[in-house]
Amino acid sequence: MTQFGRMCQRLGMGIVAANSPQAKGRVERNHGTHQDRLVKKMRRKKISRLEDANRYLEEEYGEGHKARFAVGAAAEQDYHLPSPGGRELEKIFRLETERVLSNDWVVRDENRFYQVERQSQHHAPAKSQVTVCEWEDGRMEIHYRGQKLRWEEIEARPVAGRQGDEARVREAPQAATKRKWRPGPDHPWRGGYREGNLGSSPLARPAGAPLLASASASP
Repeated sequence: MTQFGRMCQRLGMGIVAANSPQAKGRVERNHGTHQDRLVKKMRRKKISRLEDANRYLEEEYGEGHKARFAVGAAAEQDYHLPSPGGRELEKIFRLETERVLSNDWVVRDENRFYQVERQSQHHAPAKSQVTVCEWEDGRMEIHYRGQKLRWEEIEARPVAGRQGDEARVREAPQAATKRKWRPGPDHPWRGGYREGNLGSSPLARPAGAPLLASASASP
């Protein structure tokens, strides 16, 4: 589910998807018209700020759009749900991302690290799912089962083991240098193999033994 779909679901709004090529074409043409016409109109009015754009949509552009494309209701009864309160809307219109709490109570989101304070033994256990909530004004909260957690942002995840409530940084062990074995100066491998000479190896040819068999022996 997308962020927009989650907001609509909490508001009790059902999304009607365009499941046919004809319906998708009508939607894309309508969006293309607004994206082209609206941008040009705001450029003519020298609108460059978000507040001015929203004001223009509510006061001028929206009324003209309704007068041209609005369709009358089939019944007079109003089925719209009452609007939630301000606090509930604040909980709805925000970005929510599910993250996993690591063993050292660190949450990673968008390449940023947040150290969650350990409040109790049974609160937000490691490997549990937490929700990172972010608002348009930059505010951010981390929730676990609806409860807000205390946290602070850190530069990087610490390589640490916990003793009580304090973190002890472990130094990475230095890699042991492995020496490459080389034969000694008197090793048999040092002597080159030549016909009739096996070097100073204990496996040298015994005295009186033939050097090599003839390549063409007579029958």
